[in-house]
Order: sequence, then C-alpha cells, then structure tokens
Amino acid sequence: MKKPYHQSLKFFHTFKINVFAKNIIIVKTIEKLINIWKKCKKYNLPFLILGEGSNIIFNNNYRGIVVINQITGITICETSDYWSLHVKGGVKWHKLVKYTIKRGIYGLENLALIPGSVGAAPIQNIGAYGVEFKDICQYVDILFLNNLKITRINVENCLFSYRNSIFNRQRNLHYIIYAVGIKLPKAWNPITSYLNLTTCNFKNITAHKIFHHISKLRKTKIPNPKKIGNAGSFFKNPIINKQQAYNLMYKYRTLPYFLQNNGMIKISAGWLIEACKLKGFSIGHAEIYRKQALILINKNNAATSKEVIQLARKIAYCVKQKFNITLESEVKIIH
Repeated sequence: MKKPYHQSLKFFHTFKINVFAKNIIIVKTIEKLINIWKKCKKYNLPFLILGEGSNIIFNNNYRGIVVINQITGITICETSDYWSLHVKGGVKWHKLVKYTIKRGIYGLENLALIPGSVGAAPIQNIGAYGVEFKDICQYVDILFLNNLKITRINVENCLFSYRNSIFNRQRNLHYIIYAVGIKLPKAWNPITSYLNLTTCNFKNITAHKIFHHISKLRKTKIPNPKKIGNAGSFFKNPIINKQQAYNLMYKYRTLPYFLQNNGMIKISAGWLIEACKLKGFSIGHAEIYRKQALILINKNNAATSKEVIQLARKIAYCVKQKFNITLESEVKIIH
C-alpha cells in the first residue's frame, strides 16, 4: 500500500523544503493536463499546477496531485511598429527574455533573471527596475477547467497593480494561465530610472548592456535557488500615504522611497527589516539573508516550512511594532 504522501516536492519549488505530495506529474501538452484534471475531479483530489514553484512555500504535505506545467511554445508576429509574442505558460521567464534579446526584440531586458514561468508572470504582475508585466502585456489566455474553454482577457481587464492582478485575487477559481500575449514596440525606449548607470560606464546604452547589467545585479543580491533555497523577495514593498511617508522620512533620512502615479509612496521593505536589526536573524534553519534583508533563505537546505513561516511572522511583527506598517507577503503559502 502506498503512503498517502510519497513524492518529494523538494526539487519542484525554489525554497527546496522537503515536503511531499500524493503525486507529481510533469505535463507537456494541454490534453494530458486536462486528463489529469478530470481524474482529480472524479476522485475528489486536490489539484495544484506549478511552473517553477518560485513564489510559494508549502505549509505542509500536499494531499493531492501537483502538476508541473511544461507546455511550451513561442509564436512571433510583427507589424511595421510592433513585435507581438504569443507565449505558452510553461516557458521559463528568463529563457523568454534571453530568446527575445538574441533575436533583436527588445523591451524585456529589465526583467532579466526573474525566476519562474511565463504563466506565473501575470498572477503577481512581476516587475523589476522600473518595468512591470502590465507594461508589456497585451492579453492573458486562461483555460477554465470546469468547461475546458480558453478565454482571452485583455490587459485592461486584468486589473494589474503592484504585485497583484485579477488572477491573484481569484485564485480559488479552477483555471490555468495557458498563454500570454506580449507587445513590444520596435522603437526601443530604454528604462533606466531605477538603475544607477554611473556604475556601468555605459557610453552607448543597449538592451544587451542593460540585460547583462541587471543579471549581474540580481546575482549579487539574490542567492541562486539551485544552491540555497529561497523564493526571492518574501515581502512586498509597502505603499503608504504621503503624510505617513513624510513622517518616516523626517525621522529616518536614509529611507529609500519611490513616488507612485496615484500620489502614494512606495518604501523599501528591506530597509524596514534592516532598521529592525534583523538581518542575519534565524529561526532554526530559516534565516534572513545577510546580503538582502527582503529574502528569507533555507540555510543548508534543512529548514522546515514551520521555521520559515515563523520567521516571516517575526519580521512582520517587528516592523509593525517599530514603524506601524503592515508587511504583506509576496510569497504564497500553499496549505
């Protein structure tokens, strides 16, 4: 008789915590994915679809079927002014960025080295160095599993905001992100507002230079999940009103901040955590990364889910006590 949980998820999510699922199945076609869904529905089994597992942590063993989406494919169309890409959800995001750069299609370079799959990009509205997924998204194709229909949601209906979207708010619906549409202008406009280009010695800025520069920056800030388990930034940067921000900036002159289009102000969660003197703090084998306080690591790849979650709660508590700011987790806890 098989154990209820017998397949390790350790190598299917970037935190590398040794939790187990009833079964793990890699799918490369939509037909196979639909067949698995039908069987799960028939036997009343929980169903979870993952890409790279880069933005999650399992609270415990998963009592259902985990499907690893490796449905891939990239189609490129062009007009005189734009490149249009139709990309399947199982494509790795960084591979897509490299693919476009090599083909002279620019606009994704600021999003280099973000872990995860294309299918996960709309959920969190991934972003880095002044560019967010919403800026380049044209549409998102979702497959509703209950009726097996693919529905196209145009960008304006995705309700994108900072690390959020309609897909994040309605995660309880039975659907998968099958593909996305990306639109990039041929008249390339470099986004450098979030980059300190004085350290790059750029004479002539190119997409290739920005790509390599950002890749290098991310490698210095974020540990390689293949070596040290982590999910990148664990918390979102808080967005607060001007009065609260000005009060903080008056008291803490080094607080990094970014003005938002709606008049609110985004401040650095990493700075808040450091100001609580928590950098390097650990609970068991879960530790706050010493090079970047926004990242929690699985030290020696021996941490438990309980240790990581306890550490996250400790951080949120300390920041709330010191600054009266509630940190919101960017990483999703899978129960």
